[in-house]
Amino acid sequence: MSFKLISSAFEHGAAIPSVYTCDGDDVSPPLSWSGIPEGTRSLALLVDDPDAPDPAAPKMVWVHWVLYNLPPSTRELVRAADSEDLTSVARHGLNDWKRPDYGGPCPPIGRHRYFFKLYALDTELPDLEEPTGPALERAIEGHILATATLMGTYERG
Repeated sequence: MSFKLISSAFEHGAAIPSVYTCDGDDVSPPLSWSGIPEGTRSLALLVDDPDAPDPAAPKMVWVHWVLYNLPPSTRELVRAADSEDLTSVARHGLNDWKRPDYGGPCPPIGRHRYFFKLYALDTELPDLEEPTGPALERAIEGHILATATLMGTYERG
């Protein structure tokens, strides 16, 4: 079985409902996964937008959520999961708003793509002290057993 990440809120490649964006409640969508590879010691989640600030001329990757050391027995994150809810089961990093929680899509122009990337790791990471997205990517390098990706899009009305 392949490692797969899904959401009951939107299909892969489809629009993310506005409730999960800055135009709505700005809460995380429900996520669930299956097919965790054998030997997985922890999971890490990174949500980012490679189209910032303008999809016609992207200049940076904007990070929306950073979580790591989720136990491999975890199979989902409920709607509106935040760092307080997750403290007992995972560590969090800082998004590009310098917050530990999910920050939903809020593109200044055009339709952006948002990648929810779940990594199965062969190790449990040490305390990274609220890493940024790039810091987490450096820390997991060489430890990735598999990656499951869910992509949604959003354009402000």
